Amino acid sequence: MKYTIKQQDKFKYLEEGEGEPLLLLHGLFGALSNFADLIEHFRKTHKVIVPMLPLFELDIFHTTVGGLQKFVHKFIEARDYNNIHLLGNSLGGHVALVHILKHPERIK
Repeated sequence: MKYTIKQQDKFKYLEEGEGEPLLLLHGLFGALSNFADLIEHFRKTHKVIVPMLPLFELDIFHTTVGGLQKFVHKFIEARDYNNIHLLGNSLGGHVALVHILKHPERIK
């Protein structure tokens, strides 16, 4: 399935479906194709969100798990998501874990 990439300020993301937000974080060499089956399955019951992590846009000092976590936090705040189900793959999993530890208030 072909998806429309949305943009708000510096954030590029995919958003499909309605319901509780399910945020998917890709890995270092991840692509939307990694999540195609998950998007199709969960879009029936959830708002599935896949932000494009700025792996090549951030400078070398901020392209870290901590730097990406800050980016994800700013994205969540900019989009005003609450009660999020957060799932990450590979590097995205590390970013998700750090984010949950630092900002549990928006996680379900």
